[in-house]
Amino acid sequence: MKRNAVALASAATWLVAAACSHGAPPASTTAAAPAPTPAVPPVDLTKPPVLGAPKSLTLPDVVSRTLPNGLRLLVVEQHELPLADFVLTVKSGGETDEPGKLGTATLATSLLKEGTTTRSSLQIADQEAYLGADIFANSGWDATTVQLHTPTAQLDSALALFADIALHPAFPPAELERLRKSRLTSLLQVKDRGPEIANRAFAAIVFGSAAYGHALTGDEASTNAIQQADVHRFYETYFRPNNATLLVVGDVKPDDVERRARALFGSWQRGTVPATSYGQPAPAKGTTIYLVDKPGAAQSSFRIGEVGVARNTPDYFPLTVMSTALGGSFTSRLNQNLRETKGYTYGASSGFAMRRTPGPFIASAEVVAAKTDSALIEFMKELRAIRDTIPRDELEKTKRYLQLQLSGRFETTGDIAGQLAGLVPYDVPLDFYNGYTRGIAGVTQADAQRVARQYIDPDKLAIVIVGDRKSIEPTLKATKVGDVVVVDITGRPAM
Repeated sequence: MKRNAVALASAATWLVAAACSHGAPPASTTAAAPAPTPAVPPVDLTKPPVLGAPKSLTLPDVVSRTLPNGLRLLVVEQHELPLADFVLTVKSGGETDEPGKLGTATLATSLLKEGTTTRSSLQIADQEAYLGADIFANSGWDATTVQLHTPTAQLDSALALFADIALHPAFPPAELERLRKSRLTSLLQVKDRGPEIANRAFAAIVFGSAAYGHALTGDEASTNAIQQADVHRFYETYFRPNNATLLVVGDVKPDDVERRARALFGSWQRGTVPATSYGQPAPAKGTTIYLVDKPGAAQSSFRIGEVGVARNTPDYFPLTVMSTALGGSFTSRLNQNLRETKGYTYGASSGFAMRRTPGPFIASAEVVAAKTDSALIEFMKELRAIRDTIPRDELEKTKRYLQLQLSGRFETTGDIAGQLAGLVPYDVPLDFYNGYTRGIAGVTQADAQRVARQYIDPDKLAIVIVGDRKSIEPTLKATKVGDVVVVDITGRPAM
């Protein structure tokens, strides 16, 4: 210990001497007076912070061009970082699945990165990693997207890979079988997951044989039935330039994007894209409780709702405000009631899934089994109460919440691309978000009440509950909310 102290003292002396020999001034022997600390006003922790005033969001201009084959180009310049995001949106998705082949769209899309006519899946993965690029493919309702995020320094190579995946998929049989087995395993796991069972049963009950009545991943029978010819048919039918839009956001110029798009996508052949038959859901005759038995379940999965509205509804802003107040934020009525006040669940929410044709309105929660009947009563209380006038302070708080969170959805090139790409399948004007703050601000108490009464009917709801039938069925019947019908995961009466 003594030697270490001596060594440290010697080292310190040497450092001071070295500093002085290089012209470093000796330390002042007079300590400088500390700068005065500015007075900080006390914070009243008993009051929540006051929300600031909303600011309008003005996005960069979107340059729109169309190639001779019908491919629409949308370009947004964002030069802060040397990055670019490309989103190829095909305006067809899971709604095109044929009976008996449900899940074709998502399976075909999953295969896009599993091999092209010139690259294997491993070669695609190796080049993607080498370039520092990310490519994703996804199929949902009404649209299928292929996305590229890349440094602009690797733009030529990354775009060539992106175009190869989008335009020249091989759908290798071995990869199809591998993904089929993986999906079958996932479908088997669904049968043990209350929330997934509830989602599937709810869609089947509300939409029936209409387009949105099945799960995007299909079922076991359809997964086994899908052949290579089926995924080829989906691709050849819907992946056409006149059914697609290429959106580009980042450190790019419109003329340069068009030149590259013509070189890579210009030979893509247009085709006749058939119109999708969405079907018509059967109207609800009355509020009914559909019970799916999950013996021994510790919690009950709730899905309550009905057919809602399409994305092009003129009531978009009033519905957004009303549904946010009901179940679209942490401080919404449903969450405050069922979670904060009652303690029945970790979270309760609701919202409208707006699609090309009317999608579902859903209120949902995972509730402790012993409180299933009590939770149902509280759900119904809130669904009826929202039809009354929303108090002005609650309305203004909800509007401010929606306005202030908007800018956070446009922080990166990927964020901007994602938000704008979400407008493409529904032909929403690309300057939609420039007027978002004003649209929310214009919602009145009368507007919120009108849409609540028009689109939420407590007397015509499908109430799907997945839980332990033995323990919850008697108490559910006692609530007298509606008739109790026992069904399976497909929404059909259980045997």
